[in-house]
Amino acid sequence: MSLVLIDRLRGRAGEALLLRVAGPTAHRKRARIHGTPGPRWFAPDRPIRVVHADASMYVGGLAALLLQSLHPVAMAAVWAHSGFRGDPWGRLQRTSTFLAETTFGPAEDAERAVARVRGVHARVTGTTPGGVPYRASDPALLAWVHIAETACFLRAYQEYGRAPLTGARRDAYVEDMASVARRLGVPRPPVTEAALVEALDRRRPELAATEESAATAHYLLAAPPLPWPVRLPYALLAAAAVDLLPSWARELLPLPVSIRLLLPFARRGGLVVTALIRWVMPRPPGRTATSTSGQGR
Repeated sequence: MSLVLIDRLRGRAGEALLLRVAGPTAHRKRARIHGTPGPRWFAPDRPIRVVHADASMYVGGLAALLLQSLHPVAMAAVWAHSGFRGDPWGRLQRTSTFLAETTFGPAEDAERAVARVRGVHARVTGTTPGGVPYRASDPALLAWVHIAETACFLRAYQEYGRAPLTGARRDAYVEDMASVARRLGVPRPPVTEAALVEALDRRRPELAATEESAATAHYLLAAPPLPWPVRLPYALLAAAAVDLLPSWARELLPLPVSIRLLLPFARRGGLVVTALIRWVMPRPPGRTATSTSGQGR
């Protein structure tokens, strides 16, 4: 196979992945987020920018969804209001855009992104199947989502990122994430890795296996909305995500047989798939702004 053909196939695969994750306007969004001059919340060398630019986020994001599903109240809200089942790619695209805008985008875009999410949260209220009332703006629910995401993104980068962060840089990543969480309404988010571990451990009594968590695990691990040619790479990615979870979390999830069989090869498979994603994904356009607004430095 010629190098030209390989490069062409690589370009097609990267374009398809980008459009799937970021949506049909991916290139316009990338140009705006990375190319618009102006201050940013985070300087180019901040750990949050290193972690969120890496292919390990695919593993960390999937692990975060699985972990978040174990909170019965949070999951009831997601299944009732987020379009998780009816529009999974739309939800993924909105989440990836929010992360990109707050991590890399101009400060004004980041502030608008936070205001947009807070507006959505203010409108989401309801009652769980068990009769527990909820509101998405509840600081305790916001804190759970934040803790789960931060823990999974960081651990995924340490396992599958280009170069693991030092202890001080891991603390700095947690601090960077906390600065966004405060703007979303999370009170006193953890600002060190040790505090993050403690915060996750304190939430364990609230977590449980439910019909929603089982359905989420089945959807994400056994029946993802993907074409058959990419099911094997995705299965390796999913096994890597499950392997990232604490052992107590894995025990609460009904794992498909296919994922259980792949778990002994999870790390090796995760390294292969993240390296492949890193190879095919097109680089973002040149960034013209390096100054910050003072937030998260």
